[in-house]
Amino acid sequence: MISTLTRRIDALIDGTTMYRLVLYYLAGLLAIAAFLAPFKLVPIDATAIVFSTVLIVTVSWLSNWLFAKVFRVPANVESAIITALIIALIMNPVVATDAAGVGGLVCASVWAIASKFIFAVRKKHIFNPAAIGVALSGLLIAQPATWWVAGNLTLLPFVLVGGLLIARKLQRFDMIGLFIVVNLATIALTNAAADVPQALTETLTHSPLFFLAFAMLTEPLTAPQARWPRLAYAAIVGILASPTIHFGEFYLTPEIALLVGNVFAYVVSPKGRFALTLLRIEQAANGAYDFVFSPDRKLKFRPGQYLEWTLGFAHPDNRGNRRSFTIASSPTEDEVRLGVKFYPSASSFKRALAEMQPGDQIFATQLAGEFVLPRNPDTKLAFIAGGIGITPFRSMIQYLIDRKEKRDIVTFYGNAESRDIAYKDVLDTASDELGLKTVYAVAKEKQPAPGMHSGFIDEALIRQQMPDYKERVFYISGPHPMVALFQKTLRGMGVARSHIKVDFFPGLA
Repeated sequence: MISTLTRRIDALIDGTTMYRLVLYYLAGLLAIAAFLAPFKLVPIDATAIVFSTVLIVTVSWLSNWLFAKVFRVPANVESAIITALIIALIMNPVVATDAAGVGGLVCASVWAIASKFIFAVRKKHIFNPAAIGVALSGLLIAQPATWWVAGNLTLLPFVLVGGLLIARKLQRFDMIGLFIVVNLATIALTNAAADVPQALTETLTHSPLFFLAFAMLTEPLTAPQARWPRLAYAAIVGILASPTIHFGEFYLTPEIALLVGNVFAYVVSPKGRFALTLLRIEQAANGAYDFVFSPDRKLKFRPGQYLEWTLGFAHPDNRGNRRSFTIASSPTEDEVRLGVKFYPSASSFKRALAEMQPGDQIFATQLAGEFVLPRNPDTKLAFIAGGIGITPFRSMIQYLIDRKEKRDIVTFYGNAESRDIAYKDVLDTASDELGLKTVYAVAKEKQPAPGMHSGFIDEALIRQQMPDYKERVFYISGPHPMVALFQKTLRGMGVARSHIKVDFFPGLA
């Protein structure tokens, strides 16, 4: 029963974008709070929760629409609503007759949205919008955040369960865990020994600790994506978010601690948003196409990294108008390639992408990813790709071709049919010029072309084609079920966990 439940949870998470999952989480917390309020299980009036939420969402939506028009960028409605719901959960709910309270909510909402456009460098905002919105509301008009959602024991289980789903989706347990440990350690070290048990208990049950970690610390655009910078970021915010940390008479609040962390994240992370103009569309395989773009400036990245792509179009479906895709081109190429597989039930994002014409623009940000070639060129590698999961390998292999850099790499590439194979020209060139070996597997062809394997990539094929597999580092890219299957298969073959890398980016769906 537990395994069945786990599979269902995995299916739910995998089928939902990161942003949509966060949206459901925040909306769910507000709905639960409003439901429990009449029973006095939440010390907030249900009417105030509903009124405040509607007000904040409305002001945020209008502000987002207006700023997007002025700055001539796509209006990301989903992002604006997420910001609004966070504000609704940490600013004290008010009723319409509370003029000062209403002013605080409006101030926080406008500044939160404005920060995405005003406090931005190369169209990439620096600060967590909700954090700077509520911080300015407190500093400018004395209407600070109360973090009411985090101070209620009744809501704590819902904060934790939904938050863990977000952490699982983002694969950020390391960052969240370190933040919590550092925060608790700071509290323990800065309190008198006799006060430590009570201080830790209060922190774990009646503080912003968990909500801050799950809903705000993890926000991808204002947090570092590389492992060590994001851990340093978590430690910085964890220390500063302790209620005992102060500078003279000025005590830091959770939102200010996060803003300081955002500055650190900006310093150590890739800068800016890219505007890419479509040059042409090339068919890469059956149902798969390369969108070839010209960037507004040189895009510096490591082969295998990804970008978050944003398209402006009307009526996005429940997966929104943002996607994270691996860059299919090499850093050695002037053009930027985006390889996409289209299916009959394509999302609204992919439908809008398919309708792009040469000259149209798409915006990209959040350059990140650790699915890259090892620094040591002598490391023996094995690539396993399924379908359009070949894109990061296309980037890596084209990079090696252009640099004439030989590495010991064996690629296993699985597809349903031969016509589904993408970038065969690049793989063949790598074979001819660098001696890289590619094993093609086609599942639905009993008599495939010469040199291709009929069937799936499995343990037997890996052992047959690559006897030294235990000496290699495996890179796996493709649909999530395929990746999970190969992780299990390789572990069963005795491959060390540290020798298995999987292609991952926030928002994958």
